Amino acid sequence: MFLTDQDIAGLTTWRRELHRFPELSREEAETARKVREVLLSTGADRIVTDLGGHGIAGIYEGNEPGPTVMVRAELDGLPIQEISSIAHRSTLPGKAHLCGHDGHMTILTALAIGLGRQRPVRGRAVLMFQPAEEDGSGAAAVVADPKFSEIVPDFAFALHNLPGMPFGKVALTEGPVSCASMGVRIVLSGKTAHASMPEFGISPVGAIAQLIPVLRALGRGGVLDESFAMVTVTHIRVGEPAFGIAPAHGEIWATLRTLTDSGMEYLRTRAVEAAETIARDANLGLDITYHDVFRHCENAPEAVAHLRRALEAEGVPYDRGDLPMRPSEDFGRFGDYAPAAMFFLGAGENHPSLHNPDYDFPDELIGIGARVFMRTLRDILG
Repeated sequence: MFLTDQDIAGLTTWRRELHRFPELSREEAETARKVREVLLSTGADRIVTDLGGHGIAGIYEGNEPGPTVMVRAELDGLPIQEISSIAHRSTLPGKAHLCGHDGHMTILTALAIGLGRQRPVRGRAVLMFQPAEEDGSGAAAVVADPKFSEIVPDFAFALHNLPGMPFGKVALTEGPVSCASMGVRIVLSGKTAHASMPEFGISPVGAIAQLIPVLRALGRGGVLDESFAMVTVTHIRVGEPAFGIAPAHGEIWATLRTLTDSGMEYLRTRAVEAAETIARDANLGLDITYHDVFRHCENAPEAVAHLRRALEAEGVPYDRGDLPMRPSEDFGRFGDYAPAAMFFLGAGENHPSLHNPDYDFPDELIGIGARVFMRTLRDILG
């Protein structure tokens, strides 16, 4: 173990400090500032800031030429009120680290400590603190940033803690590990009328009633294979809260989910075609926008092989678990640039679920995650 007991105690304090002051997607300026201070304290050879927003990367150089290996964590918290009696609970109303990004950042901080003490023999280790993971916009913004060209990796790795799995056990497999998803907002517009004379208006009510079952029928879930598709209607709004007005405005918000990006394009096209047909038949205006767009995450065999060797060397138990999984993760875009792999680290079978108001990252996972990543870095970079 490259960390001392004193290191672990300091990292635990750091993780809890991050937990107390969460910031939402695209608002992570103060969190990034704190991360920069820590990277400076470890002697990072270079720090790249403002990547795709508030993203930040610490670079640790080897003495010999070699590959660039990136390990990624996330900066952002969630817009959820924490319900907890823990001493380090969130101090900011309606904001909380209820997905464990504070823990993931701390694992990368542990790597920074180790790399600061002993540089890689060759190549570069890049510790990437990504912004805006929760809304799916962060990875796209990072790779679109011209500064990303300076740190394009040859391998990319990440983890996510996962309640419901035995504590400290890892789920890892090749191929798709998390789904593609996309929020679709469908806005229908007509003409208001007096509620006593609805025939003089153009109401979206009938179209919405018709469209909801059509959308749901497009994706009923089922087995997570190449044909998997799920459509979840998450929000419906029609008209104004008044009894005297037949409405003119209606909205349906739905989340589309597929195992792969190609499946997502097929599902999206069918959803749009259905909305267009129903809106046209009802003489309604139609506007469709897309939100929280997540690519599917695909684990490359060569990257998985490195993680397997590290897990075995560190004595961390693993199998494929329940992968792939339905939730989405904003890591898949990095696989366009390098072989990439993400593993899932068990937070305990009875631990509160991710995004639950009483969730808190288990501090005991810090050392496990850091050991696996450091072993991976040393195996590739020496």
